[in-house]
Amino acid sequence: MTVFHTLVGQDATVARLAAAAAGDGMTHAWLFTGPPGSGRSIAARAFAAALQCTQRGCGVCASCRQVAEGSAPDVTRLRPEGVNIRKEEAALVIGRMFRRPQSSPWAVVIVEDADRLTDQAANMLLKVLEEPPERAVLMLCAPSVEDILPTIRSRCRSVTLGLPSTAAITAVLTAEGVDETQARWAAAAAQGHIGRARALATDPDARDQRARALALAGRLASVGECLAASGELVASAAAEADVRTKEAQVEADALLEAVGKVRGSAGLRKEVTDRLKSQTKRSRRDALDRALVDLAAWYRDVAVTGLGGTQLVHADQADVIRAAAAVSTPETDLRRVEAILECRALLTETNVDELLAVERMSLALRSA
Repeated sequence: MTVFHTLVGQDATVARLAAAAAGDGMTHAWLFTGPPGSGRSIAARAFAAALQCTQRGCGVCASCRQVAEGSAPDVTRLRPEGVNIRKEEAALVIGRMFRRPQSSPWAVVIVEDADRLTDQAANMLLKVLEEPPERAVLMLCAPSVEDILPTIRSRCRSVTLGLPSTAAITAVLTAEGVDETQARWAAAAAQGHIGRARALATDPDARDQRARALALAGRLASVGECLAASGELVASAAAEADVRTKEAQVEADALLEAVGKVRGSAGLRKEVTDRLKSQTKRSRRDALDRALVDLAAWYRDVAVTGLGGTQLVHADQADVIRAAAAVSTPETDLRRVEAILECRALLTETNVDELLAVERMSLALRSA
């Protein structure tokens, strides 16, 4: 079992990356693209492990384990702490690229969600790509090549990943001990996102969050209900974010307590506080985005049913979906999908207030 075993349904990509790790087609910059759930960051981390490993990614040696655990000295991951990746964050990882590798042939920097680079941060990376340091590899992850500046993507070797099939995800989950029926349902409901499928199959909280998101579709009879349902959905996302950032909160509190006794520490205290706020906001928006993806797929199912189709994402909701299709039209439901996608874009690309964005979407769903 190699480090690439987690790349489900990506055989061609695995072969290409394994060959590059062995020296065939290696270059200093890579761009991993694909829809959410395709495994962009997973592919980048697996490739990084293969470059650190003397056996090109055995999956069991100390180097491979360190990359998997996030403790490899020559592998740096940059993930957005807020909505965007700022120039200050980019400067830190760029500095890592100019250090000589400590214990492996390559110093690797992985930038997840590179589509969130600010213009200033992207321009800083561009300067590095124009004159790359020796023995350094930059890996960018983004939904599509169009999300990256042309001047940057033209200097990267592109790796495009697709979504794994429902059957492939089902096989992975059953191999992990999940009941086959539950695995098949979770794989379909996750729409090709294996991490989401695993959560739905094993985590009651993830299933509850999905149920709350889908329930919004049945609560649009009045403006008051739209607003109430929106508030509950945003509050649910906030509660989920609080759970996910609890560890970061503990670490921040400990650091603030420690620096509180140091003279001249006001700047550091502000930086720690701001960073925690950014992490919490990002986690909250991620939770909301997952809910909106589920809701969009529900209305897609209603439209498909209205057209006589039977392949549903939310098969466990088939009776409710058929009832909704009987009193709607495919055109109306597609307009509702568009309203949800517009809300997702606002939450991803702007600093809009979450509650206002979701309320606006709910009212659009009601009037569609």
